Amino acid sequence: MSTPALEVNDLTVAYRDRPVLWDIDLSVPQGVLMAIVGPNGAGKSTLLKAILGLVPAAAGQVLVHGSPYDARGGIVAYVPQRESVDWDFPTSVLDVVMMGTYGRLGWFRRPGRGERQAALEALERVEMQDFAQRQIRQLSGGQQQRVFLARALVQGARLYLMDEPFQGVDARTERAIVDVLRALRGEGATVVAVHHALQTVPEYFDRVALLNVRRIADGPVREVFTPDNLRLTYGGLVPFPVQEEVSRSPDGGRAPETASTVPRD
Repeated sequence: MSTPALEVNDLTVAYRDRPVLWDIDLSVPQGVLMAIVGPNGAGKSTLLKAILGLVPAAAGQVLVHGSPYDARGGIVAYVPQRESVDWDFPTSVLDVVMMGTYGRLGWFRRPGRGERQAALEALERVEMQDFAQRQIRQLSGGQQQRVFLARALVQGARLYLMDEPFQGVDARTERAIVDVLRALRGEGATVVAVHHALQTVPEYFDRVALLNVRRIADGPVREVFTPDNLRLTYGGLVPFPVQEEVSRSPDGGRAPETASTVPRD
């Protein structure tokens, strides 16, 4: 069995003595697309930030491909929520994407021809090559999101952490992002994405983690994305009708017990 792309062990994060994440265990295999799903305030974005060390953990350990996470390692790329970024900063689309190369260049080397070419190729993958010289603040929300995805792609990472990559984008951008995620999976990379549109979880992702401060369940979508688990996650109310074929195993029975579940508080 190969080493998981991401392992989270006993992770707890608290703000002012209030637990935001409590004793989270999570294992993500290599080469999968995994959604992090849960209600507002469940700790989804905090989980990504804690993995990256952007917020301090009260307890727990994070391993990336079997080793403690090191921001200098260059194997993890992060796409934050678009709303968390100051888009009025005066810089071009190409410059934003080339920022993704800074980690491997270090502080004392400037991006050169190779980095510029890699950035242009990343923009082409997200269908934004024609906007390379445009000021970032002149773009639509969906275009800005694709630029941030290109900035992550140029890093050539093995693990991509994305916070609401489909939030507020148009249908064309959503299709473009899905195509890129599937291509990354085909190249052996792993994607873990906070996702809010439950209806598209079975279509877009292989695995899902249901989160509400505690981990409610995680595993293959077919096994975990069930009405019972969604009720536990959302406090008894399933936000949308889950198709029965999603919540049952291939032999027609209930999802097997290999899906990790814990009781709700």
